Formats: sequence, C-alpha cells, structure tokens
Amino acid sequence: MPGKSFHRTDRVAAQLRRELGLLVHQAVREHGLPSVSVSDVEVTRDMAHAKVFVTALLPGSSKEAVKALKELAPELRHRLSQAVRMRHTPELHFHYDDSVDKGERIEELLRDHPPASDPDA
Repeated sequence: MPGKSFHRTDRVAAQLRRELGLLVHQAVREHGLPSVSVSDVEVTRDMAHAKVFVTALLPGSSKEAVKALKELAPELRHRLSQAVRMRHTPELHFHYDDSVDKGERIEELLRDHPPASDPDA
C-alpha cells in the first residue's frame, strides 16, 4: 500500500486525544479547574499508559491545572473506558505542554529584536 503507514498506537492516540479533549473540558467546568485543553496524547506500544499533554489558557495556572487533572486521572480513565471501546484503557499521565509558551516567547523575541538588515542585499 503506497503512502504513509499508520501504526495502531497512532490511531489509538488520535482517538484518545479527541475523547479526552471532551472529558477534560467537562472536568474543567464541573470542578472549576483553570481552563486547559488537550494538545497531544502519546500511547505506549503495549497501550498500558498514555501521556496526555495539556496547554493552559493562562500559563500561570498550568501547575494547578495539571495537579488537579492528575488527581482526577482515575475518574477520567473510567469515563474514557465508557466512551472508547478498548480491551484495556490506558493509565493516564498528565503533563503540561509548554510548546505554545515557547512559541510565544520566540515570537516576542522576534518582535522586540527584528533581524538586522542585510548589507549585501
């Protein structure tokens, strides 16, 4: 089959990202957590564990949000098991995804320090 091959873990991770996005959004509303969204999910090959990366609307509240999600992980795993048909639902491990913060920092640096004009041009 020509083209890109997709591994089962990639398909499972994409499905978990969609479902966890909804579940985390519900948890934020139900528990009054700082606003976060799921940016990525990585699943181990044996599908026993899933790293769930979240970004925070307000970066200052990221630690509080990740801590709360870690405490809610068993409940979220149970809800996930009801939403997704899998023999074994992976254990959820929440991590803060700082790539958005790093990107904003780079943009800020570029705005504050524009590149010097090229004398050869």
